[in-house]
Amino acid sequence: MTIRHTLAALVAALALPLSAQATDPTTMRIAGNFSSNSKHVDDIEKPFFAALPKLMGEPIAINYNPMDVVNVQAADALRLLRSGTFDVMSVQIGMASRDDPFFEGIDLIGVSTNMGDLRKAVDAYREVFDKRLQARFKAKVLTLWPFGPQVFYCNKPIKTVDDIKGLKVRSFTPSMAALIQTLGATPVTLQFSEVYPALQRGVADCGVTSPTSGNAGKWGEVTTHFLPLSVSGSVQGHFMNLDYWNKFSPESQQKILAGFKQMEDRMWELADTANADAMNCNVGKDPCVKGTKFKMTLVPVSPADEAKIKAAVSSSVLPLWKATCNKVDPKCSETWNATVGKARGLKIQ
Repeated sequence: MTIRHTLAALVAALALPLSAQATDPTTMRIAGNFSSNSKHVDDIEKPFFAALPKLMGEPIAINYNPMDVVNVQAADALRLLRSGTFDVMSVQIGMASRDDPFFEGIDLIGVSTNMGDLRKAVDAYREVFDKRLQARFKAKVLTLWPFGPQVFYCNKPIKTVDDIKGLKVRSFTPSMAALIQTLGATPVTLQFSEVYPALQRGVADCGVTSPTSGNAGKWGEVTTHFLPLSVSGSVQGHFMNLDYWNKFSPESQQKILAGFKQMEDRMWELADTANADAMNCNVGKDPCVKGTKFKMTLVPVSPADEAKIKAAVSSSVLPLWKATCNKVDPKCSETWNATVGKARGLKIQ
């Protein structure tokens, strides 16, 4: 072939649409949520990833494992994504935000305590969240969704939120730790799989998680009192390594986004519907349809309890997060005010 022919072939190749040149990946390595979150893992994640090749119309070999099965610590997720250890990960944002406090801004403790308010906050923060995730950790947002209202399970008798004073309470985000300290308790940082034995052995006196997760994780076996005082929604996400994402054609990327949107919607629906059933199950009340029935003591939530959480947001949570986040990004609180703050009617001074 002459030089002229070679150059002509090269020009022709460059003129092809990107989709014609791209070769989509044929394998996908996934670290899913903790296996003890059976409703999320068994009912939604596993079936979704098993069906993904058909949805894509591509022969993708799926290698899916819950993160505890492959010995992944929740706090390491963003670094593992950046390094390309996994192509897709289910990320517990509160735990992973220790690598960048900006991400915790999507669900600061006490800011969005019901699912309607939380969805407004997530929608407001999604764009800036994704932009920072791509820039800092080479990852792409595919889903953002909550476990549901984060409430208190305790193995010590309590009658109000005041009674956690002096107790050791499981925490999984910096802002939650700030709230717990404000309430006079000691935060103990634990990922979900560590909480049951910690409650069993007295390493923790109380744990905070959603009714569904606590019920599925059998926390009712090692706790006695259930205080359904919501402090946040525990927002999670499915993120994809950016280099891996960019290997897909634009057409395939659109299929991926559409597919993951379906999974995200199912996760939001689960947060809305399953937690009411789990709350009944925790305290041995009917109807208890899908959970395990325990005999925990229900601690009624009082207006005073709710007021204490609201006061802690202004006195501790927002000031602490501003100081921490503005150290890594001077415009952090300004960005939050324009997004989540605007959606929730709050402002960090």
